[in-house]
Amino acid sequence: MLGLDVNLPQSWTWESLTTSGTRIVAIIVLALLLRWVARRAIGRIVKKTGEGQVPGAIANTRAGAILSDMRPGAGERRKQRAQAMGDLLGSIVGLVIAGVAFVMILDVVGVPIAPLLTSAGIVGIALGFGAQTLVKDYLAGVSMILEDQYGVGDSVDLGEASGIVEAVGLRITRLRDVNGTVWYVRNGEILRVGNQSQNWARTVLDVTVAYDSDLDVVQAILAEEAEAMYHEERFTGVIIEEPEVWGVERFDKDGVVVRVVLKTAPLQQWLVARTLRQRVKRRFDQSGIRIPSTAAVPFERTTE
Repeated sequence: MLGLDVNLPQSWTWESLTTSGTRIVAIIVLALLLRWVARRAIGRIVKKTGEGQVPGAIANTRAGAILSDMRPGAGERRKQRAQAMGDLLGSIVGLVIAGVAFVMILDVVGVPIAPLLTSAGIVGIALGFGAQTLVKDYLAGVSMILEDQYGVGDSVDLGEASGIVEAVGLRITRLRDVNGTVWYVRNGEILRVGNQSQNWARTVLDVTVAYDSDLDVVQAILAEEAEAMYHEERFTGVIIEEPEVWGVERFDKDGVVVRVVLKTAPLQQWLVARTLRQRVKRRFDQSGIRIPSTAAVPFERTTE
């Protein structure tokens, strides 16, 4: 029967094991303490930033200017952005502290760490080349959150997909278009962002009237209806500036196009446009102003 050598190496004496165990416990306790201190500091920064109190260390930087933005509607977005960045920094700090503590423990128990670090470096390089797309997505996500390019609830155009943003992650952005289709877009593949709901929006309404219409009367009606909406109680806070009639925009084959614009709260431009169209149509009917339309001429085949 084969015998098993269960004797410990000569260097592993009771005294050395006790000393090593004490050092390992000290390393673990120190790592946990550093992790707690780091997370607490990050949490305080996130809280102050979410409340609009930018730390002095970044107060004069571009990030500080973005995070101290106090425009209407910016508060909730600022809290979400600060929380996301805080979670990311907390995870990174935790992984770094855990990795350093693990290497120190291996050194205490006598495991050669030089070959381990060399192997880890080679593996890291290989993973870096193999996961370039993943790293690109995460870096793009961090930049997007920090710069506040868009957030949950925004109406955006990302090129191939457009709609309302439902979720924003470090790697993936999820949005739903007007047909109800859910799109998952990798942040690293987003080359441009058109945000239709950041800070304020604009209703641009082009109205086509017949060439024989009195353009002064047309513009007066547009101005009156837009002003009436602006002063209505239900549009308080929806239309945020006095409307403007820009006048004749162009000549089309069907008639003259007259433009009126209204500055609105985010995501309210479509409601304002629909309501104004209905009011303008009613006033045009009352004033005898004709909106040109192309009528289909029925064709009947005759047989001889």
